[in-house]
Amino acid sequence: MFNRAAALALVVATIETAAQAQVSCGDRLDALGTVRVLSVDASTTPRVGRKSFPETLPLAPKEVVLTFDDGPWPGTTPRILDTLKNECVRATFFLLGRNAIAHEDLARRETAEGHTVAYHTFSHPLLGRMPLSAAKTEIDRGFASIDNAVYGKTGAEPAIPFFRFPGFNSSPALLDYLEQRRIVVFGADVWASDWLPMTANQQLRLVFRRIEATHGGIVLFHDTKAQTAAMLPGLLRKLKGTGYRVVHVVPAPRT
Repeated sequence: MFNRAAALALVVATIETAAQAQVSCGDRLDALGTVRVLSVDASTTPRVGRKSFPETLPLAPKEVVLTFDDGPWPGTTPRILDTLKNECVRATFFLLGRNAIAHEDLARRETAEGHTVAYHTFSHPLLGRMPLSAAKTEIDRGFASIDNAVYGKTGAEPAIPFFRFPGFNSSPALLDYLEQRRIVVFGADVWASDWLPMTANQQLRLVFRRIEATHGGIVLFHDTKAQTAAMLPGLLRKLKGTGYRVVHVVPAPRT
């Protein structure tokens, strides 16, 4: 039987691992690092990200939360993980169930290296255009397949109560459904627009300009994109050089 408390204990353990890694990175003054861990609770912040919702995470100016959708994917996800590790940065990965099943080693590596692994459905349909029952089934299938890939077991509720709608295509009924289950729905404050073809340098300029305009926030990337993997080292260097700080989000313990 899947034990949610045990899963959350694993999250705590990965945070501690991340903190230890940050200490070991402390001698490297050039590393961007992760400034703090932010616990997110669905009872106070059920929906975050101003591209979709009125509210976002309680971040200070020049704080960013890095998020990646649609993976894991061979080739690009390992490059992104290597870059994050080199800079002592922790991120959140919203996985597709079908990719987690196909690439369990990468899904487990994300957790092992201290990142938060969350959910993006099983196969990336636009849920708001589906019958409600079919959309719920798709969401639950994503929860189960990702938990099985990462933890080797599944339960009635996902291990990590974070979810992002594919294409941000939701509906009031689905938003209510997830809120009733105390699952935080993540939108974004900044889009990288990396679904559009562009060079790594073009993407870096676009993303950084948008981050400057919002003074930070939740940034959306896709770890399936080669241009994002190529752009990320330069972006993290630029964030470091301009005084931005990375915040790692984790679920608040349930009471």
